[in-house]
Order: sequence, then structure tokens, then C-alpha cells
Amino acid sequence: MDVLKYGRSLSPAQIIVYSFALFILAGTALLMLPAATVDGAGATFTDALFTIVSAVCVTGLSVQDTGTYWTFFGQAVILFAIQVGGLGVVTAAISLTVFSGRKIGLMQRNTMQEALAAPQLKGIVQLVLFILKYVAIIELVGTLLLYTVFAPQYGWVTGWWYAMFHAISAFCNAGFDIMGPAGGGSLTTYEFNPVVNTVIMLLIIIGGLGFMTWADVRTHGFHIRAYRLQSKIILIMTAVLIIVPTLIFYATEFGQNHDTMYLFPAMFQAVTTRTAGFNSVDLMTLSESNRAILILLMLVGGAPGSTAGGIKTTTAFALLASVWAMMRRSSDISCFGRRISEDTLHKATVLFMMYLLLIIFSTIFISALDDFSILDSCFETVSAIATVGLSIGITDQLSTLSKYILIFLMFFGRVGALTFVFAVHSKFDGTRSHYVKEDVVIG
Repeated sequence: MDVLKYGRSLSPAQIIVYSFALFILAGTALLMLPAATVDGAGATFTDALFTIVSAVCVTGLSVQDTGTYWTFFGQAVILFAIQVGGLGVVTAAISLTVFSGRKIGLMQRNTMQEALAAPQLKGIVQLVLFILKYVAIIELVGTLLLYTVFAPQYGWVTGWWYAMFHAISAFCNAGFDIMGPAGGGSLTTYEFNPVVNTVIMLLIIIGGLGFMTWADVRTHGFHIRAYRLQSKIILIMTAVLIIVPTLIFYATEFGQNHDTMYLFPAMFQAVTTRTAGFNSVDLMTLSESNRAILILLMLVGGAPGSTAGGIKTTTAFALLASVWAMMRRSSDISCFGRRISEDTLHKATVLFMMYLLLIIFSTIFISALDDFSILDSCFETVSAIATVGLSIGITDQLSTLSKYILIFLMFFGRVGALTFVFAVHSKFDGTRSHYVKEDVVIG
């Protein structure tokens, strides 16, 4: 009775955080089994924890090569964790309740609303069913298309496993691959393959748009004017953050011989930072300036309520819009005929500062502890907190303490900064007294 009473007293934010934590512990135990590793010894606690956190938090950073270190059982555990983590542990669990025919209570609906970043409680169960249906369809189509490439190369059975693994990993913006280290790892051997590049990029983009954007597309089709403000912002930011970096990468890195085929690697690097973690080229060959651009793109990430991480496109837009409004000496932050509330801007500012402070301190600590450059340490740190998974090859060289820092950053980035804070400070007394307001000169 006390346990049930305690469970009912949890806030939606606490349920989300605890659900992720419990799922991670279960996955860690499975990866430590002898059947999970090729050598039959099982993974160490740190390696198992790091891998399962990276999978559940759909990041993709690895301390062991996924294709050669883990057995089929180990890879299956990782893939299941990716799928559940992409949907959200709470969404996946409640989906089982829906299919079992059991009634969904108000607390469960509130938790689903928080997990999906849905604007209202009404219709939340129908939204979950819609998400599950289209996730299954999109991942199946992606698997079939990739199968046309992988089957002739790896055989019918292994080719299907490869196709399904990478389709789910791409849609969930996880970035895990089972290609092995040959040829530079990840998808570097398919740098110019039109099918693999196009399918993986589309899966990443669709997964990163967010479930509520899907709902707008389903309801209004191509009548974009009828979309909610959030969906418009997401679509505009997504287009800009793909097109502009693609042109920059092509002009400065890949297009020296003016071959249009090099648009594939240029666009792939722009898309994968949204936050998928695949790479079709060796990132160490990129210039420092372009690696810095990758860091900025990783930090922004995808849409709220999506499989992607980062501070989110809406947060970046709100901050940029506030800067533009300040430059125009306007008190209103508006776009598409709508005004962004001060509360939204306040949350965006707090979230950005939390990410920034964690990135700064973690980067400095890892750089000092493991003697890597600030840029390399920052790349790994941002990749972890933004749940991207891109790496310049130093993850497996980090000390144990640095690995645990990345584990925390991945967990923090997946559950979300605000959700994490609300879970820690779940109670708010709106009747508290307030101090007298006094202005402070800024700038």
C-alpha cells in the first residue's frame, strides 16, 4: 500500500526520469551476461552501462565496436533499447497497457503528455496509437529500401538484420551501426551510395521533426498556414539547418572538384548532426572550423517531442527571435502572426544556460583529466548531452571518470533539462511571497 501511495505521489517528470533509470539498469544487467559479448565473458559494468545509456538515450557513442564486440543477443538488446528510447520509455510502457485493453488513468495521460510534449491532454491515447502506427510503417519502409543494398552484399538473412538495425537506429536518431571498424566505421563505405544516403537521411529527418509535427501534417496535409506555430518553426529551422550547412560543407570541404556526387557527404554531415550520430566520412579529416560548425549543429538538435536531442530547434528559434526583437527595440517577440510568450522565452534561456554550463565544465574537466584538446573534448561533450553520438574517435580512450561524465550528460540530454529539473523540484508553491522588484542595468 505504501509503495502504491508513493507511486501515485510521483509527478509526471519524476515518472519519466525513474522509468528511464530503471530501464537502463535492466539493460545493463543484460549486456553483462556472457551471451551478450563475442568473447563470452560479458561486458564490464562501466562498458555495459555506457552502452545501454547511449542506446536508451538514442545517442550512439560507443566504448566498444557494436558490430564486432557484441553478439546477436547483445545487438538485439541494444536495438530494443534504441526503439524504446526513441519512443520514450513511458510511451512504450503505456502503449503495452493500451494494447492489453486496460484503462489509462489520468496520471498516465499526464505523463504521456509530458513525454510527448503534447499541447493538450485531450486525444493523447489516440496520438500514441497514431505514433506507433506510423513508426512501424516508416521503419518497415526504411528496412525494405536498405535491404535492397545490404542483401546482395551480406546475404538474405544478415542483410535483413543489417537493414532493420540501421533503419531503426536512423529513425530513432541513435547512430549505432554494426558495420564494424573496416573502412573507417559507421557508413563511410557508403559515402556515395544514393540509396543508403537518401534513406538514412530521410529517416533521420522524419524522426527529428517530432510527433506533434506529424500530427499537423496528418490533419492539415500541405496547408502549412493551418499548422500550429511550433510546427512552422520546426519546419523552417529544419530546412535552414540542413540547407545552409550543406552549402558550407560542399564549398569548403567536399566540392573542390565540383562533382555533384560530393553533395551526398556534404548533406549527410548536415543531417546527421540532427542528432543521429552516423557519419559517412572520417570526421578527423574535416577542418577545425567545420568541426566547430558540427558542434553548433549538434547543440541545436531536433524538435521537441521527437527522437532527436539537443536544446531543440524551437529553443534556438526563440532565442534568435528575442535577439532580433531586442535589436529592433521591440517588446514583443513575434513570428507568423503570433507572439511568443515571455514564459516560453524564459524557459528557453534557462535551458540554454543549463546546457552551456554543463558543456563548459564537462569539456574543461575531460580535457584536463585525459589530456585531449579543448575542441576534441567539447565535441564529445556536446555529442553526449545533445544525444548525437558523433565521435572523433576518443570515446574508448577516455578514463572511467570521463565516461561517467558522458553517461550523466546523455541521460540528462535525453530526459530533457526541464524534465530533469522538475523531477528534482517537483513541488511549486505559487502562494509564496515575492521580493520587491528592482531593475538591473544589462549591457
